[in-house]
Amino acid sequence: MGFKAYLSGNKIVSNASDAFSLNSQSCIGDRIENKIHYTFVEALYLIKKGKLTLFKEKKKISEEKLQKLAERKEHNFFARFQAYSDLKNRGYTVKTALKFGADFRVYGKGMKPGEEHARWVVFAVYETDRLTWHEFAAKNRVAHSTKKNLLIAIVDAEGDVTYYEVRWLRP
Repeated sequence: MGFKAYLSGNKIVSNASDAFSLNSQSCIGDRIENKIHYTFVEALYLIKKGKLTLFKEKKKISEEKLQKLAERKEHNFFARFQAYSDLKNRGYTVKTALKFGADFRVYGKGMKPGEEHARWVVFAVYETDRLTWHEFAAKNRVAHSTKKNLLIAIVDAEGDVTYYEVRWLRP
């Protein structure tokens, strides 16, 4: 069943002791004041893992209902969720990268924000998406300006993820 978290508007929060433990161990969620705040991606990941039960007031919110809500509110939600889940399941620390203009920033296995800089900025896209050279260059500039490598996570119709890493080279 997992610890309880609550949905209010676009915020998902918990003050359960297990939420704080998970945050310090796995860096899932952000500690703000005396609560752990989760993105839709993080909350759905934890629900699927059986670690979190979500409520709106006293009513339990199902995994399916949260996913539908998130898909309405967030662009590319399914692709972002699949990339996040895959990276977490491989043992990476994954945090949002909105301030960098990317989907996620990813730290080496076992590393935590503050201990080391993120290794990659990640953009999750569907295999059917088209990316212009201008858009590709813009994503690459974001990675380069933040001193990270660019990781493009391509999600297919089955939800499988293939990664392409882009690095700057000086010949």
